[in-house]
Amino acid sequence: MAVKMVEAPEGIEGQGFFATSFEKVVGLARANSLWPLPFATSCCGIEFMATMASHYDLARFGSERPSFSPRQADMLMVMGTIAKKMAPILKQTYEQMAEPRWVIAVGACASSGGIFDTYSVLQGIDRVIPVDVYVPGCPPRPEQILEGVMQIQELAKNESLRYRNSEAYAAKLARYNIETEGKLLYSL
Repeated sequence: MAVKMVEAPEGIEGQGFFATSFEKVVGLARANSLWPLPFATSCCGIEFMATMASHYDLARFGSERPSFSPRQADMLMVMGTIAKKMAPILKQTYEQMAEPRWVIAVGACASSGGIFDTYSVLQGIDRVIPVDVYVPGCPPRPEQILEGVMQIQELAKNESLRYRNSEAYAAKLARYNIETEGKLLYSL
């Protein structure tokens, strides 16, 4: 099996040194050190466990440390059915996460309510928090979850350092009634 080498970011090379922009270095560090917070309520959580196990090994992507505290996590992975009564807890968990933060909706239930089109089931977590990546399936295979994490890595690697303090980001959060007024969301 051939090993795929990752290309170095744009920069200036010389004998014994490499120089690039600060933003690209931070993006590379963010992308390869995501700490997932698994918010698993049903069968998609079992697939996540398989993704963390040795055969699929999520640790290859720098995510070997699942965090069960929102304050030490930057990638929320919502897996499974979310009842409407659970929606405020999910939103509170998201609000407690450190910036920058990303969200993956894993499986049909987290993405759209799945087969549970009832009065008690939230028809997609994007009704209460912003979602960055949707992973389809019921339940999705571990390979699909890995693909979702790789998409989050691309977002993290290419995101501007100023985006989290921008008006566009504040407007995005305002659509979900998440206040940013008067808060410095992220600084170095």
